[in-house]
Amino acid sequence: MRGMTIATPPVAPPVAAKKPHSFTHHEITVADDYAWLRDPGYPEVTDKAVLAHLEAENAWFESRMAERKPVIDALFTEMRARIKEADKSVPQKDGNWLYWIEYEDGAEYKKWWRRPVGSADDGSADELILDEVALADGLEYFRLGAIAVSSDGTKLAWSVDDNGSERFTARIKVIATGEVLADEIPGTLSGLIWVKNDTGLVYSLANENWRTDNARLHWIGQPLESDVELYHEDDEGFRVGAALSANEQWLIISTGDHETGETRLVPASDPLATPILVKARQKGVEYDVDERDGVLYIHTNDTHENFRLATAPLSDPGTWSTLIEGTDEFYLTGFELFRDFYVIDGRVRGLDRIEIRYYDDPARIEPIKFPEASYEASLGDNPEWAMDVLRVGYESMVSPASSFDYDVRTRELTLLKVQEIPSGYEASLYETARLEIAARDGTMVPVSVVWRKDREPGGPLHLYGYGAYGISIGPGFSTTRLSLVDRGFAYAIAHIRGGDDLGRAWYKAGKLEARTNTFNDFVDVARGLIERGFTKAGKISISGGSAGGELMGAVINSDPDLWGAVVAHVPFVDVLATMLDEDLPLTPGEWPEWGNPIEDKAAFELIRSYSPYDQVQPQHYPPLMVTAGLNDPRVTYWEPAKWVAKLRELKTDGNELILKTNMGAGHGGKSGRFESLKETAEEFAFILWQLGVYA
Repeated sequence: MRGMTIATPPVAPPVAAKKPHSFTHHEITVADDYAWLRDPGYPEVTDKAVLAHLEAENAWFESRMAERKPVIDALFTEMRARIKEADKSVPQKDGNWLYWIEYEDGAEYKKWWRRPVGSADDGSADELILDEVALADGLEYFRLGAIAVSSDGTKLAWSVDDNGSERFTARIKVIATGEVLADEIPGTLSGLIWVKNDTGLVYSLANENWRTDNARLHWIGQPLESDVELYHEDDEGFRVGAALSANEQWLIISTGDHETGETRLVPASDPLATPILVKARQKGVEYDVDERDGVLYIHTNDTHENFRLATAPLSDPGTWSTLIEGTDEFYLTGFELFRDFYVIDGRVRGLDRIEIRYYDDPARIEPIKFPEASYEASLGDNPEWAMDVLRVGYESMVSPASSFDYDVRTRELTLLKVQEIPSGYEASLYETARLEIAARDGTMVPVSVVWRKDREPGGPLHLYGYGAYGISIGPGFSTTRLSLVDRGFAYAIAHIRGGDDLGRAWYKAGKLEARTNTFNDFVDVARGLIERGFTKAGKISISGGSAGGELMGAVINSDPDLWGAVVAHVPFVDVLATMLDEDLPLTPGEWPEWGNPIEDKAAFELIRSYSPYDQVQPQHYPPLMVTAGLNDPRVTYWEPAKWVAKLRELKTDGNELILKTNMGAGHGGKSGRFESLKETAEEFAFILWQLGVYA
């Protein structure tokens, strides 16, 4: 076969060149010899040396994982066998139509369907309104952003990202004919909101820094040049979003960062009217708003960190009266208004709670009761204003996801659908527990654990954590997780500080100057699980992504001997340099979460003290698999690339260190329900390999 070049697998990992570089702040100079891995033309990455290094790392990844291919294939096959390939959601009524989504056999993406209310359920009246399979055809990456049917049911707006950059192009079509209108809006990063009798569409553009600093109105059929900016945000740390009120009478334009919010209302029938400012922003005060019969309902943390629900007359929107007090015990996470009642969501000791409340009887409280002691529950899609039956979702670590209808009048739950696992699943084989483990400062940290009842004590254990932005990680169900649990692993979720699992104070206790609590909690949970006989040091695999990848980097610096395998997905590990670079897309909006090291020397020193990249040192490190996305706007590709390069330079062990950069994807990795499974199969194959487990 003359003329064909066969690539030979690399025999050693790539060694990145060291190019002296440093920066100085607060009279402190920090060396960064791998700063060159950031292409100066980003977000376009064209530097040949950078691309060559990333490709070399990918080649090393492939060479090291090649022998694992039979295991990867076996894991992928069993993971896929747990997914019902031809599957559909339970139809939900919205106006004159029933809407649902459906997957066909083998399809990576879904189709969106509807049929008229009252029509036969035999397919004769079914109408395909959006075909993701067709839209994704030929694309390496596909992600549907927003989708919105006009109020009269005749038109559909949707947006697509085809490269992982999180810049979506919005389009509009006539549903009955399939005609795609000439209207095309590139660069969106938002929902799509129909207003003024479906003649206008409200959206937000991502600016050059991936920040939505605007709310804009597009008139259907008019050129983009005639679009109107309804609101512009000047604070570079704030982001703008728009939504409709539950009764669809008001366009709600909100702006805010991680700790401060501000909201304006505009009549949906007259989007060019002068906006009504609910209350001017006040640092540290968050609020969100809805309206019913001239009364505003405001969810806010102004008097209690766990939020209260207040009301105000539309005529005097800034005068708030308490409807539901904030308390230490109940974390009020949100609310939804309906015509005849409203619903509040929250958590008590970390467990979800949904309550039905009544406008005319504030003392009447009807919690929806669920059967297990540890679970996740939430309101599903409930699109209509006048509803008396609510769609509710439920799952636990041993109970597959279920959809229920809850009849508000009879207070009864009716099971509509249980997640089907075609290859079989027997819940009685598994056991779950919610533990509390003492952190080093005495704080009790919740941990959710699941394992097979026939598991040998002291076996391998996988520990997952996130711990940032006030995002809770609930004790939900996972079919992929079974591939570890069925091989003798216990699987644990550490509900560490930095998330809001136990309320707003739990979040605050893991951010800014308290950030290291997050890392300490994770380590102390691992040690507590060892003490309780679940596992042993060195037999623990851990994983986390993004801010959870920062967690991975911090704990392998501090306690490397605990971990037998580590997977860090798109890890936020170059924390100091990123927070010092106000020209990066997301940095200004992140300062309330991490601190501003440009202006604050104490923040500089604290971030430097835990930033995983800055704290890499000559020592043994556990086996490590790292992923990145070339088009990732959230954690830029060079953070994991620089981190791996520095680890290769300084670590003193012979353990595996591999980096895979998705050259055509972003923060979420590959798209598609099966393509993403392949990446999970790679992750689990790496873990099994490093812990010497496979059966």
